[in-house]
Amino acid sequence: MIEIKRALISVSDKKGIIEFAKTLIKYKVEILSTGGTAKLFADNNIPVIEVSDYTGFPEMLDGRVKTLHPKIHGGILGKRDDKNHLQTMAKSNIPLIDLVVVNLYPFETTISKENCPLSEAIENIDIGGPAMIRSSAKNYNGVAIVTDAADYKLIEDALRQNNGSLDLDLRLSLAKKAFEHTAKYDSAISNYLNGLDINKNITYPNKLNLAFNKKVDLRYGENPHQSASFYVDEISNKGSLASFQQLQGKELSYNNLNDADTAWECVKGFKLPSCVIVKHANPCGVGSSKDLFDAYKKAFLTDPTSAFGGIIASNVSLDKNTASQIITQFVEVVIAPSYDTESLKIFESKPNIRLLKVSLDNSFNAFELKKIGGGLLVQSPDNFNIDINHCKVVSKLKPNEEQIADMLFAWRVAKYVKSNAIVFCKNNQTIGIGAGQMSRVDSTKIASIKAQNANLDLTNSVVASDAFFPFRDGIDVIAAAGANCVIQPGGSLRDEEVISAADDLGLVMLFTGYRHFRH
Repeated sequence: MIEIKRALISVSDKKGIIEFAKTLIKYKVEILSTGGTAKLFADNNIPVIEVSDYTGFPEMLDGRVKTLHPKIHGGILGKRDDKNHLQTMAKSNIPLIDLVVVNLYPFETTISKENCPLSEAIENIDIGGPAMIRSSAKNYNGVAIVTDAADYKLIEDALRQNNGSLDLDLRLSLAKKAFEHTAKYDSAISNYLNGLDINKNITYPNKLNLAFNKKVDLRYGENPHQSASFYVDEISNKGSLASFQQLQGKELSYNNLNDADTAWECVKGFKLPSCVIVKHANPCGVGSSKDLFDAYKKAFLTDPTSAFGGIIASNVSLDKNTASQIITQFVEVVIAPSYDTESLKIFESKPNIRLLKVSLDNSFNAFELKKIGGGLLVQSPDNFNIDINHCKVVSKLKPNEEQIADMLFAWRVAKYVKSNAIVFCKNNQTIGIGAGQMSRVDSTKIASIKAQNANLDLTNSVVASDAFFPFRDGIDVIAAAGANCVIQPGGSLRDEEVISAADDLGLVMLFTGYRHFRH
């Protein structure tokens, strides 16, 4: 145990600090403080000693230098069980500091502002704060370091239970949190400075520092014998799945969230009320309509067999009619930007269904990450959306407006289907999806078979392919199935052969010039 006799408090975020300081006063703790924090204490009749008065050295350089002083760091770093340290401190009139409460300049908040000037970002790089945090955390044997206002109550409870003292286990726990705090802070600064030109030319830094906070322990990993947790990217956008709020249901698993991410990212790309059903990381049904209930029916009818145990995402508030239909099938997760009161009551009858609420925001993160053995793949996100006017009609036949609308729908879906991806669509509905095959013609055949199994008519449907057709065999399968229109990137050595096949078979064909591989 160490008795808390002297505390240094210097906080940017002053939430809860008045109440916390009053608790320290009850235990006769002497409080040292700086600048705005000291003024706040004085204004609230809390006894406080300004750091400049304590050190005998004024703040200088517009506040850049105030706590960088031997009397501060000596009081923090001195070993309580080392006679030489104590003698040296006594000779230099350096009292012990037992508790340090510091949170840092709001660097991340500052740089998140639109058009934040570099000069403002630089001025919000804290120097003295991290130095005090690291000194305190290093010397946790004799000092308690608090970096999170959420821990004030923890300290108050411990002081009360131990009559003004704090034990070693608590101090070590706080030290771990403190080093996490400074590591995250320095990472944010490093990434910001390295990424100043990232939006101009997609420059990748030589060192990429990442910070993730654990949000929740998961039910299990990809398989029940694997454990798993979910960590949230510190810089994730508010519309990403990571921001979910779970309203009901069992614990989430690794696969639940992996599939949910695909469903959510896919459904966000549609303007009409839409529904996406995902199974094993692939959309197995997508539908759009003026009415969500109708959109759900379209998605479900694409592949009712695969929809069993799937993930369902909606891009509009989930209503009672759709909820009533959803609970008639086995579903693992439902995701929506909101739920009306009646739909929530309906889902209560199926308490195991996991309901996730996520803000609808179409912004993208700067990077996409994928872990491989011993390394990390980093790329810019696939946020490219085609303009139909920039596509090239390569067939003799030209598309009509209805075909163009269906092609755009199919292309949006294909972006989220594992390669090789083939998607048959008609009237804002997927009617056959072939995913993840080693050859494109096999994906084409599977998509056709899926439609037949669901009793869906492929006549006059359109087909989207995430990459070019290397041979005409896929085009032959498409035409035989009844489709009359194909949208694909183009770029094959046999493009002329593929275009000729389309013309021979009476198909419309568009080249986008862009592919959408997804692995």
